[in-house]
Amino acid sequence: MSLFQLFIISIVQGISEWLPISSSAHVLLTAHLFGIGGEDELMVNAMAHLGTLFALFAYFWKDTGRTIKGAFELVGIGRIDGKLTPSGKLALLILVATPPAVLAGLAYEFIPGMEALRSVYIIAGATIVFALFLWWADVKGPTHRKEEDMTLRDGVLIGLAQALAFIPGVSRSGITMTAARGLGLSRTEAARFGMLCGVPVLMMAGGYACLKLATANPDEITIPLLDGLVVAGLSFVTAFFSIWALMAILNKMSFLPFVIYRIILGVAIIAMIPYLSGS
Repeated sequence: MSLFQLFIISIVQGISEWLPISSSAHVLLTAHLFGIGGEDELMVNAMAHLGTLFALFAYFWKDTGRTIKGAFELVGIGRIDGKLTPSGKLALLILVATPPAVLAGLAYEFIPGMEALRSVYIIAGATIVFALFLWWADVKGPTHRKEEDMTLRDGVLIGLAQALAFIPGVSRSGITMTAARGLGLSRTEAARFGMLCGVPVLMMAGGYACLKLATANPDEITIPLLDGLVVAGLSFVTAFFSIWALMAILNKMSFLPFVIYRIILGVAIIAMIPYLSGS
């Protein structure tokens, strides 16, 4: 794989990972166009996930610290009068949102025939349909709830929505933000929690990719580790600025630009199906 191809894939992964536009759809299509697959795809995915995760930690460093502190509270360390602080509540909300997505990911990985979901038809349809769900949740009414207003029920429902993200084109960030908006969170709160609750899932997915990479046949990997680190670095930079752009946009306007982009992307994928199928 050329450095140019690595550069493009890193930029695509970094920009799309935390935006509600489906990184898996973008990366799958890019890898398809470049003819990347097998163990090379594992290397790229593992390194790109590493970069985008650290970008989230860097941007939301205060929330990252709060979540770590809250995780200790969940096991009984640092509680005040035996009760959870707001940090502990945040950690608990993220915790209850995680199992549905993990179970869905395991089903996708181990149930035969699930690879059919990577079809360009599925990607195109999910990109458009779930864009409309995001639009509906965003405009259905004024919503101003914040993290402190959330209940465990909210966390569970957002987690159930996150379980749909294993379908390429749905967008993990997009579906969690859709659910959060539908439950009444403000736009910026929906985006922030939607990204934070995806961290455990992304860590597991990245760790699993690294494990598969470590046990893969070295002769089937043509991308050297140095190039993988380039992917991680570029993904970090682009992901950081995409998170910054998302939060800046949502402070001033709605999710509509992302809805429009997804619809255009879905239509473009449909138009490209004969070429993608024949490549």
